[in-house]
Amino acid sequence: MKDKGVDFVWFDGQYLKWEEAKVPIFVHALHYGTAVFEGIRAYSSDDNLYIFRLKEHMERLHKSANVYSFTTRFSVDELCKATAELIRKNSIRQSCYIRPLTFVGLHGIDLNVTKNSPTHTTIIIFPFAKYFKGDGISACISSWRRIDDESIPPMAKASGNYLNSVLATQECRRNGYDESILLDRNGNVSEASGENIFVVRNGKLHTPQLADSILEGITRNTAITIAKELGYEVVERPISRTELYLADEIFLTGTAAEIIAITKIDGNIVGNGREGSITKSIRENYENIVTGKSEKFMGWLTPSW
Repeated sequence: MKDKGVDFVWFDGQYLKWEEAKVPIFVHALHYGTAVFEGIRAYSSDDNLYIFRLKEHMERLHKSANVYSFTTRFSVDELCKATAELIRKNSIRQSCYIRPLTFVGLHGIDLNVTKNSPTHTTIIIFPFAKYFKGDGISACISSWRRIDDESIPPMAKASGNYLNSVLATQECRRNGYDESILLDRNGNVSEASGENIFVVRNGKLHTPQLADSILEGITRNTAITIAKELGYEVVERPISRTELYLADEIFLTGTAAEIIAITKIDGNIVGNGREGSITKSIRENYENIVTGKSEKFMGWLTPSW
């Protein structure tokens, strides 16, 4: 999105016109990446616009800020209520993307950010449909390694972390691929530039464990829950690069990407080159859940209207 998508944003407890939401060029986050954020989806249905796992996302925003010892000054409940109200204020009824962001403000050039450092929190909303087009994408193994917990915490959803993903994405696009897969420092599969990864082999689902430098994805957790509901075994473990070439199916999970199959990796066809049956079943169940068609999982949805 290159232009404004709506009329209003939420900024530090106020609803401001898009054009009025401004910050000084000397904010600490702009210079040092001291910000944490979330990506949240709201899905239109026949009777409402449902925000998917809103509370869990706002809880993770707080946890990410805590890792870096700065403060999100608004509670989870306050942020959840502000999100729903912002949707109503903008009269949004179509599917949209929600971006909460907490960032360090006028702290100066000192790197000693603390709980007392000034922070701001904003929520931005804009219409959003599909991130990846089609039923399957191509991917390559990036030459860049995933950030490691010994240097920078990958489990915190921090803005600065994503420079790692920018490099990997630039590389894959230059080489004609849709997405990149990063390995961890041990050479095991970590995640894609903005998504978690699942490998299907012999009817079982395998996904990297938290120690493999991954983000603890909320959509990842959703896919694991769906898979177990469908009777599939899910194993969290280190995955070697070679296993990607031997996989029956591979799929990615993420708020923007949702559930998307990888049908070609490093030029090698995955399975039969189309979305596999297990990936399809998980994706279809996910789509039913987020649009309010699954009574069992209505607790994951927050109605906007």
